Amino acid sequence: MIRWAVIGLSVFLLAAFAVAARADDAKPPPTPEQRMQARFPQKVRVGDLLGLPLLDDSHSTLGLVHDVARSTDGKLKLVIGYGGILSYLGWSGRPVAVPIEAICIRGRELASLDMSRSEYAAAPTWRQDGAAKLPPDATILVALCRGY
Repeated sequence: MIRWAVIGLSVFLLAAFAVAARADDAKPPPTPEQRMQARFPQKVRVGDLLGLPLLDDSHSTLGLVHDVARSTDGKLKLVIGYGGILSYLGWSGRPVAVPIEAICIRGRELASLDMSRSEYAAAPTWRQDGAAKLPPDATILVALCRGY
């Protein structure tokens, strides 16, 4: 009798785990904003971001931050000089807008978390087109890097 009770309980638990696993599969992936909120964003002055290097997964410099702008849809973008042979020395490459949700701050550098190097290469050249550059004394939220 006890054996059948244990078997019945085991079958019930396996069925419950299967239902829970299917429920997790049905969840949509988190949005960039949700991923940023999970990274404990902190207040940072825009002027402190200007000139910082943006690094990829292999710690190679993608470019330096030239501006922070709010696009016409209200999203914050970091404008970096991407590419160019001497971009790591501060020589500007092509301006590319990076969503603030795709980066995190680690001391005196930024890391690209949600964009690959190929996405930077394929990104359109940034044009101001109604976007408002933020002044150096403005404060924005930037996610923190963990375990990098």
